[in-house]
Amino acid sequence: MTAPASVGTVAPKSLHFREPLPLASGATIADYSLMVETYGELNAARSNAVLVCHALNASHHVAGVYQDAPKNVGWWDNMVGPGKPVDTRRFFVVGVNNLGSCFGSTGPMSTDPATGRPYGARFPVVTVEDWVDAQARLADALGIERFAAVMGGSLGGMQALSWAIRHPARIGHCVAIATTPKLSAQNIAFNDVARSAIQSDPDFHGGDYYAHGVKPRRGLRVARMIGHITYLSGDDMAEKFGRALRGKADDADYAFGYGVEFEVESYLRYQGEKFSEYFDANTYLLITRALDYFDPAKSCGGDLARALAPARARFLLASFSTDWRFSPARSREIVTALIRNDRDVTYAEIDAPHGHDAFLLDDPRYHRALAAYFDTIATEVGQ
Repeated sequence: MTAPASVGTVAPKSLHFREPLPLASGATIADYSLMVETYGELNAARSNAVLVCHALNASHHVAGVYQDAPKNVGWWDNMVGPGKPVDTRRFFVVGVNNLGSCFGSTGPMSTDPATGRPYGARFPVVTVEDWVDAQARLADALGIERFAAVMGGSLGGMQALSWAIRHPARIGHCVAIATTPKLSAQNIAFNDVARSAIQSDPDFHGGDYYAHGVKPRRGLRVARMIGHITYLSGDDMAEKFGRALRGKADDADYAFGYGVEFEVESYLRYQGEKFSEYFDANTYLLITRALDYFDPAKSCGGDLARALAPARARFLLASFSTDWRFSPARSREIVTALIRNDRDVTYAEIDAPHGHDAFLLDDPRYHRALAAYFDTIATEVGQ
Protein backbone atom coordinates (compact mmCIF):
# COMPACT_ATOMS: atom_id res chain seq x y z
CA MET A 1 0.00 0.00 0.00
CA THR A 2 1.40 3.39 -1.00
CA ALA A 3 1.95 5.82 1.87
CA PRO A 4 -0.05 9.07 1.74
CA ALA A 5 1.83 11.90 0.06
CA SER A 6 2.77 15.28 1.42
CA VAL A 7 1.30 18.50 0.07
CA GLY A 8 4.92 19.25 -0.82
CA THR A 9 6.51 22.68 -0.84
CA VAL A 10 4.26 25.43 0.46
CA ALA A 11 4.52 29.19 0.90
CA PRO A 12 2.78 31.32 3.53
CA LYS A 13 1.20 34.65 2.74
CA SER A 14 0.24 37.63 4.88
CA LEU A 15 -3.21 39.22 4.64
CA HIS A 16 -3.65 42.75 5.96
CA PHE A 17 -6.82 44.11 7.58
CA ARG A 18 -7.32 47.84 8.10
CA GLU A 19 -10.76 47.83 9.73
CA PRO A 20 -10.54 47.88 13.55
CA LEU A 21 -11.37 44.57 15.21
CA PRO A 22 -13.35 44.97 18.46
CA LEU A 23 -11.94 42.73 21.20
CA ALA A 24 -13.67 41.14 24.18
CA SER A 25 -11.59 43.32 26.53
CA GLY A 26 -13.15 46.48 25.09
CA ALA A 27 -9.98 47.36 23.21
CA THR A 28 -9.70 47.35 19.42
CA ILE A 29 -6.86 46.58 17.05
CA ALA A 30 -6.54 47.93 13.52
CA ASP A 31 -4.01 47.58 10.71
CA TYR A 32 -3.23 44.00 11.65
CA SER A 33 -2.03 41.09 9.54
CA LEU A 34 -2.73 37.36 9.65
CA MET A 35 -0.28 34.81 8.28
CA VAL A 36 -1.98 32.10 6.24
CA GLU A 37 -1.22 28.91 4.33
CA THR A 38 -3.62 27.07 2.03
CA TYR A 39 -3.52 23.55 0.58
CA GLY A 40 -5.60 22.03 -2.18
CA GLU A 41 -8.05 23.84 -4.45
CA LEU A 42 -11.25 25.69 -3.65
CA ASN A 43 -14.02 24.18 -5.75
CA ALA A 44 -16.31 26.21 -8.04
CA ALA A 45 -19.08 26.27 -5.42
CA ARG A 46 -16.58 27.39 -2.75
CA SER A 47 -18.05 24.69 -0.53
CA ASN A 48 -15.03 22.48 0.27
CA ALA A 49 -13.00 24.77 2.55
CA VAL A 50 -11.73 23.46 5.89
CA LEU A 51 -10.27 25.81 8.51
CA VAL A 52 -7.60 24.36 10.80
CA CYS A 53 -7.19 26.22 14.11
CA HIS A 54 -3.89 25.88 15.93
CA ALA A 55 -3.05 25.13 19.56
CA LEU A 56 -0.69 27.01 21.88
CA ASN A 57 2.70 26.82 20.20
CA ALA A 58 1.67 25.98 16.62
CA SER A 59 1.00 28.24 13.67
CA HIS A 60 -0.39 28.56 10.14
CA HIS A 61 2.17 25.98 8.96
CA VAL A 62 -0.15 22.98 9.12
CA ALA A 63 1.31 20.77 6.38
CA GLY A 64 4.11 20.48 3.86
CA VAL A 65 7.59 22.00 3.93
CA TYR A 66 9.25 25.26 2.92
CA GLN A 67 11.63 25.58 -0.01
CA ASP A 68 14.35 27.07 2.18
CA ALA A 69 13.62 24.87 5.21
CA PRO A 70 12.85 21.31 4.05
CA LYS A 71 13.03 19.97 7.60
CA ASN A 72 10.34 22.37 8.83
CA VAL A 73 7.37 20.03 8.41
CA GLY A 74 3.88 21.30 9.16
CA TRP A 75 2.66 20.50 12.67
CA TRP A 76 -0.31 18.41 11.44
CA ASP A 77 1.30 17.02 8.30
CA ASN A 78 0.15 13.51 9.24
CA MET A 79 -3.49 14.72 9.19
CA VAL A 80 -3.60 17.03 6.16
CA GLY A 81 -2.50 16.07 2.66
CA PRO A 82 -3.25 13.83 -0.33
CA GLY A 83 -4.68 10.52 0.91
CA LYS A 84 -4.62 11.66 4.54
CA PRO A 85 -7.71 12.06 6.78
CA VAL A 86 -8.20 15.64 5.59
CA ASP A 87 -7.50 14.88 1.94
CA THR A 88 -6.26 17.92 0.03
CA ARG A 89 -7.36 16.29 -3.25
CA ARG A 90 -10.91 16.90 -1.99
CA PHE A 91 -10.64 19.84 0.40
CA PHE A 92 -9.25 23.36 0.35
CA VAL A 93 -7.52 23.62 3.71
CA VAL A 94 -6.74 26.93 5.39
CA GLY A 95 -4.19 27.28 8.18
CA VAL A 96 -4.04 30.61 10.02
CA ASN A 97 -1.73 32.05 12.64
CA ASN A 98 -3.75 33.86 15.28
CA LEU A 99 -3.48 37.46 16.42
CA GLY A 100 -0.91 37.80 19.18
CA SER A 101 1.18 34.87 18.00
CA CYS A 102 4.82 35.11 16.99
CA PHE A 103 4.86 33.41 13.59
CA GLY A 104 4.06 36.30 11.29
CA SER A 105 0.65 37.54 12.40
CA THR A 106 0.46 40.84 14.27
CA GLY A 107 1.51 40.33 17.86
CA PRO A 108 3.64 41.74 20.68
CA MET A 109 6.78 41.59 18.52
CA SER A 110 5.14 43.69 15.79
CA THR A 111 5.58 47.42 15.46
CA ASP A 112 2.81 49.47 17.04
CA PRO A 113 1.97 52.10 14.39
CA ALA A 114 1.10 54.57 17.17
CA THR A 115 4.62 54.49 18.67
CA GLY A 116 6.93 53.03 16.02
CA ARG A 117 8.14 50.50 18.61
CA PRO A 118 7.17 46.87 19.28
CA TYR A 119 3.84 46.50 21.09
CA GLY A 120 5.44 44.43 23.84
CA ALA A 121 3.31 44.46 26.99
CA ARG A 122 0.97 47.00 25.36
CA PHE A 123 -0.46 44.43 22.96
CA PRO A 124 -4.12 43.95 23.95
CA VAL A 125 -5.26 40.77 25.67
CA VAL A 126 -7.07 38.54 23.18
CA THR A 127 -9.56 35.72 23.61
CA VAL A 128 -10.62 32.65 21.66
CA GLU A 129 -13.69 34.60 20.54
CA ASP A 130 -11.48 37.41 19.22
CA TRP A 131 -9.49 34.92 17.17
CA VAL A 132 -12.64 33.42 15.72
CA ASP A 133 -13.98 36.84 14.72
CA ALA A 134 -10.64 37.61 13.03
CA GLN A 135 -10.81 34.24 11.24
CA ALA A 136 -14.32 35.12 9.99
CA ARG A 137 -12.84 38.26 8.41
CA LEU A 138 -10.14 36.09 6.88
CA ALA A 139 -12.83 33.86 5.39
CA ASP A 140 -14.45 36.94 3.86
CA ALA A 141 -11.11 37.96 2.33
CA LEU A 142 -10.74 34.47 0.82
CA GLY A 143 -14.29 34.54 -0.55
CA ILE A 144 -15.45 31.70 1.70
CA GLU A 145 -19.00 32.22 2.91
CA ARG A 146 -19.20 28.89 4.76
CA PHE A 147 -16.59 26.38 5.87
CA ALA A 148 -17.35 22.73 5.23
CA ALA A 149 -15.61 22.16 8.56
CA VAL A 150 -13.67 24.01 11.22
CA MET A 151 -11.32 21.75 13.14
CA GLY A 152 -8.64 21.84 15.79
CA GLY A 153 -7.10 20.04 18.72
CA SER A 154 -6.75 21.36 22.26
CA LEU A 155 -6.96 25.17 22.06
CA GLY A 156 -7.78 24.69 18.37
CA GLY A 157 -10.82 22.65 19.40
CA MET A 158 -11.99 25.55 21.57
CA GLN A 159 -11.86 27.77 18.49
CA ALA A 160 -13.89 25.23 16.51
CA LEU A 161 -16.55 25.20 19.25
CA SER A 162 -16.59 28.99 19.31
CA TRP A 163 -17.10 29.06 15.54
CA ALA A 164 -20.19 26.88 15.91
CA ILE A 165 -21.61 29.28 18.51
CA ARG A 166 -20.60 32.67 17.08
CA HIS A 167 -20.98 32.02 13.36
CA PRO A 168 -23.47 29.13 13.15
CA ALA A 169 -24.46 29.80 9.55
CA ARG A 170 -20.84 29.73 8.38
CA ILE A 171 -19.80 26.25 9.52
CA GLY A 172 -21.07 22.87 8.35
CA HIS A 173 -19.11 20.64 10.73
CA CYS A 174 -17.25 21.28 13.98
CA VAL A 175 -14.36 18.87 14.62
CA ALA A 176 -13.07 19.39 18.17
CA ILE A 177 -10.32 17.05 19.34
CA ALA A 178 -8.81 16.66 22.84
CA THR A 179 -10.52 19.82 24.00
CA THR A 180 -12.65 21.14 26.85
CA PRO A 181 -15.56 23.56 27.38
CA LYS A 182 -13.44 25.44 29.94
CA LEU A 183 -10.24 25.00 31.92
CA SER A 184 -10.31 23.41 35.33
CA ALA A 185 -8.80 25.24 38.30
CA GLN A 186 -5.82 22.87 38.02
CA ASN A 187 -5.23 23.84 34.40
CA ILE A 188 -5.47 27.55 35.21
CA ALA A 189 -2.96 26.93 38.00
CA PHE A 190 -0.48 25.29 35.62
CA ASN A 191 -0.79 28.27 33.28
CA ASP A 192 -0.25 30.73 36.10
CA VAL A 193 2.92 28.98 37.28
CA ALA A 194 4.24 29.02 33.71
CA ARG A 195 3.47 32.74 33.32
CA SER A 196 5.04 33.48 36.69
CA ALA A 197 8.24 31.76 35.59
CA ILE A 198 8.39 34.11 32.60
CA GLN A 199 7.39 37.27 34.44
CA SER A 200 9.91 36.67 37.23
CA ASP A 201 12.81 36.26 34.81
CA PRO A 202 15.12 39.30 35.23
CA ASP A 203 15.25 39.61 31.44
CA PHE A 204 11.45 40.04 31.15
CA HIS A 205 11.54 43.81 31.85
CA GLY A 206 7.79 44.04 32.28
CA GLY A 207 7.25 42.59 28.80
CA ASP A 208 9.39 45.20 27.02
CA TYR A 209 12.53 43.08 26.75
CA TYR A 210 12.83 43.81 23.00
CA ALA A 211 14.15 47.29 23.78
CA HIS A 212 16.84 45.73 26.00
CA GLY A 213 18.05 43.30 23.35
CA VAL A 214 17.36 40.30 25.58
CA LYS A 215 14.81 37.53 25.93
CA PRO A 216 13.51 35.86 29.13
CA ARG A 217 14.85 32.48 28.07
CA ARG A 218 15.10 31.03 31.58
CA GLY A 219 11.45 31.74 32.24
CA LEU A 220 10.40 30.38 28.85
CA ARG A 221 12.40 27.21 29.46
CA VAL A 222 10.64 26.56 32.76
CA ALA A 223 7.23 27.42 31.27
CA ARG A 224 7.75 24.90 28.48
CA MET A 225 8.96 22.23 30.88
CA ILE A 226 5.84 22.66 33.01
CA GLY A 227 3.60 22.56 29.97
CA HIS A 228 5.32 19.56 28.45
CA ILE A 229 4.77 17.47 31.58
CA THR A 230 1.04 18.05 31.24
CA TYR A 231 0.99 17.02 27.58
CA LEU A 232 2.29 13.51 28.29
CA SER A 233 0.71 10.70 30.29
CA GLY A 234 2.41 9.08 33.26
CA ASP A 235 2.53 5.76 31.41
CA ASP A 236 4.09 7.37 28.36
CA MET A 237 6.78 9.05 30.46
CA ALA A 238 7.44 5.79 32.31
CA GLU A 239 7.84 3.90 29.05
CA LYS A 240 10.08 6.52 27.45
CA PHE A 241 12.28 7.34 30.44
CA GLY A 242 11.45 5.34 33.55
CA ARG A 243 14.13 6.12 36.13
CA ALA A 244 16.97 5.77 33.66
CA LEU A 245 20.07 7.78 34.44
CA ARG A 246 21.56 9.90 31.70
CA GLY A 247 24.42 8.03 30.02
CA LYS A 248 24.65 5.47 32.83
CA ALA A 249 23.71 1.87 33.41
CA ASP A 250 20.54 1.21 35.43
CA ASP A 251 22.53 0.07 38.46
CA ALA A 252 24.96 3.03 38.41
CA ASP A 253 25.43 5.11 41.52
CA TYR A 254 23.76 8.50 41.81
CA ALA A 255 25.90 11.61 41.56
CA PHE A 256 24.30 13.07 44.71
CA GLY A 257 24.02 16.54 43.21
CA TYR A 258 21.51 18.85 41.51
CA GLY A 259 22.59 18.64 37.90
CA VAL A 260 20.78 16.83 35.12
CA GLU A 261 21.00 13.19 36.14
CA PHE A 262 17.83 11.41 34.96
CA GLU A 263 16.91 10.95 31.32
CA VAL A 264 13.55 12.62 31.86
CA GLU A 265 15.33 15.70 33.21
CA SER A 266 17.53 15.82 30.13
CA TYR A 267 14.50 15.53 27.86
CA LEU A 268 12.61 18.35 29.58
CA ARG A 269 15.67 20.62 29.57
CA TYR A 270 16.10 19.97 25.84
CA GLN A 271 12.44 20.76 25.12
CA GLY A 272 12.62 23.93 27.21
CA GLU A 273 15.82 25.12 25.56
CA LYS A 274 14.49 24.51 22.05
CA PHE A 275 11.23 26.32 22.83
CA SER A 276 12.99 29.34 24.32
CA GLU A 277 14.85 29.89 21.05
CA TYR A 278 11.82 30.16 18.76
CA PHE A 279 8.86 31.28 20.88
CA ASP A 280 8.02 34.74 22.19
CA ALA A 281 7.40 35.20 25.91
CA ASN A 282 4.65 37.80 25.53
CA THR A 283 2.87 35.50 23.10
CA TYR A 284 3.03 32.73 25.70
CA LEU A 285 1.36 35.00 28.24
CA LEU A 286 -1.36 36.03 25.78
CA ILE A 287 -2.22 32.56 24.57
CA THR A 288 -2.31 30.92 27.99
CA ARG A 289 -4.56 33.73 29.23
CA ALA A 290 -6.88 33.16 26.27
CA LEU A 291 -7.04 29.52 27.37
CA ASP A 292 -7.96 30.60 30.90
CA TYR A 293 -10.74 32.93 29.75
CA PHE A 294 -12.48 30.46 27.44
CA ASP A 295 -15.84 29.59 28.99
CA PRO A 296 -18.77 29.97 26.59
CA ALA A 297 -21.23 28.88 29.29
CA LYS A 298 -20.24 31.78 31.57
CA SER A 299 -22.70 34.17 29.94
CA CYS A 300 -25.43 31.51 30.24
CA GLY A 301 -25.19 31.00 33.98
CA GLY A 302 -22.85 28.04 33.51
CA ASP A 303 -25.34 26.15 31.32
CA LEU A 304 -23.27 24.67 28.50
CA ALA A 305 -26.32 23.37 26.64
CA ARG A 306 -27.74 26.90 26.55
CA ALA A 307 -24.38 28.23 25.32
CA LEU A 308 -24.32 25.69 22.48
CA ALA A 309 -27.97 26.25 21.52
CA PRO A 310 -27.14 28.62 18.61
CA ALA A 311 -24.97 25.96 16.93
CA ARG A 312 -26.33 24.37 13.76
CA ALA A 313 -23.26 22.40 12.71
CA ARG A 314 -22.79 18.67 12.92
CA PHE A 315 -20.09 17.68 15.40
CA LEU A 316 -17.25 15.23 15.76
CA LEU A 317 -15.67 15.12 19.22
CA ALA A 318 -12.62 12.95 19.91
CA SER A 319 -10.71 12.40 23.15
CA PHE A 320 -7.92 10.15 24.42
CA SER A 321 -8.07 7.88 27.44
CA THR A 322 -4.78 9.01 29.02
CA ASP A 323 -5.24 12.74 28.41
CA TRP A 324 -5.42 14.04 31.97
CA ARG A 325 -5.10 17.68 30.99
CA PHE A 326 -8.30 17.70 28.89
CA SER A 327 -9.77 14.38 29.94
CA PRO A 328 -12.45 12.44 28.04
CA ALA A 329 -14.95 13.51 30.71
CA ARG A 330 -14.65 17.10 29.43
CA SER A 331 -15.43 16.04 25.85
CA ARG A 332 -18.38 14.03 27.14
CA GLU A 333 -19.70 17.21 28.78
CA ILE A 334 -19.81 18.82 25.35
CA VAL A 335 -21.45 15.74 23.81
CA THR A 336 -24.14 15.74 26.51
CA ALA A 337 -24.84 19.44 26.01
CA LEU A 338 -25.15 18.91 22.24
CA ILE A 339 -27.53 15.98 22.70
CA ARG A 340 -29.67 18.15 24.95
CA ASN A 341 -29.96 20.51 21.97
CA ASP A 342 -30.81 17.59 19.66
CA ARG A 343 -27.69 18.21 17.60
CA ASP A 344 -26.03 15.61 15.37
CA VAL A 345 -22.87 14.54 17.22
CA THR A 346 -20.34 11.74 16.76
CA TYR A 347 -17.99 10.92 19.63
CA ALA A 348 -14.81 8.85 19.53
CA GLU A 349 -12.89 8.03 22.71
CA ILE A 350 -9.53 6.55 21.76
CA ASP A 351 -7.65 4.26 24.14
CA ALA A 352 -4.17 5.68 23.54
CA PRO A 353 -1.14 5.85 25.87
CA HIS A 354 0.26 9.21 24.78
CA GLY A 355 -1.69 11.72 26.89
CA HIS A 356 -2.81 15.08 25.53
CA ASP A 357 -0.27 15.06 22.68
CA ALA A 358 -2.04 12.05 21.16
CA PHE A 359 -4.04 14.37 18.91
CA LEU A 360 -0.80 15.15 17.03
CA LEU A 361 0.29 11.54 16.62
CA ASP A 362 -0.41 8.69 14.20
CA ASP A 363 -2.77 6.40 16.15
CA PRO A 364 -4.46 4.42 13.33
CA ARG A 365 -7.85 4.21 15.10
CA TYR A 366 -7.90 7.97 15.56
CA HIS A 367 -6.92 8.63 11.95
CA ARG A 368 -9.48 6.12 10.65
CA ALA A 369 -12.23 7.87 12.62
CA LEU A 370 -11.22 11.27 11.22
CA ALA A 371 -10.87 9.92 7.68
CA ALA A 372 -14.34 8.32 7.77
CA TYR A 373 -15.89 11.52 9.06
CA PHE A 374 -14.23 13.66 6.40
CA ASP A 375 -15.27 11.15 3.72
CA THR A 376 -18.87 11.97 4.69
CA ILE A 377 -18.18 15.71 4.49
CA ALA A 378 -16.55 15.30 1.08
CA THR A 379 -19.64 13.51 -0.22
CA GLU A 380 -21.85 16.29 1.13
CA VAL A 381 -19.92 18.96 -0.75
CA GLY A 382 -19.65 16.93 -3.93
CA GLN A 383 -15.95 16.09 -3.74
